[in-house]
Amino acid sequence: MATMTPSRPPLFSLPNQLTFARLLLAFVLFGLIHAEAWGSCLVIFTLAAITDWLDGWLARRRNELSDLGRNLDPLVDKVLLCGAFIFLLPYGYKKGEGGWLQPWMVTVVVGRELIITSLRGYLEALGARFGADWLGKIKMGLQCAAVIAIFVVLKGPDWFGPATVHLLEWPRDGLIWAMLLATILSGLQYLWRAVLLLRTNTA
Repeated sequence: MATMTPSRPPLFSLPNQLTFARLLLAFVLFGLIHAEAWGSCLVIFTLAAITDWLDGWLARRRNELSDLGRNLDPLVDKVLLCGAFIFLLPYGYKKGEGGWLQPWMVTVVVGRELIITSLRGYLEALGARFGADWLGKIKMGLQCAAVIAIFVVLKGPDWFGPATVHLLEWPRDGLIWAMLLATILSGLQYLWRAVLLLRTNTA
């Protein structure tokens, strides 16, 4: 007589395993930044960014979408990116001299994520859907690109020589500013969506 194999709980699905792996990679990355192992930082962060795309793709392809994954995935992204910018701040800013990564920039990134995460939790507790939209995805892509550019420039003197690395500082700075603009705009867009949802729920 055939026996029925119980379905695997969403916690242990492959997409969720990749999300948990990305969380572990985030802590590895923070240690590597502290050790100034920039080449390894680039590899680990790129791998983590790939898992961010891969877990969502697999969840849709394997029909393993879950509320846990939908909430855990953006939370792990925030740990990875906010933590990376916080750990990179001492290398991008010197008091009295400025730098390519300043405290207010990191505050914008972290503050936006804390506010939107709190709003999302509140609204979804009311039964509203408050997932990522196209501007939020652009923001995420630019943040990842900015972090990768930072690691490339930090490792640049070993790879390209001190003279050539100065040419890479322009795209790095451009990506940081583009990331900040997308972070602010997406934050404002989410706030506007939250206002509309709250009006609908209280009407």
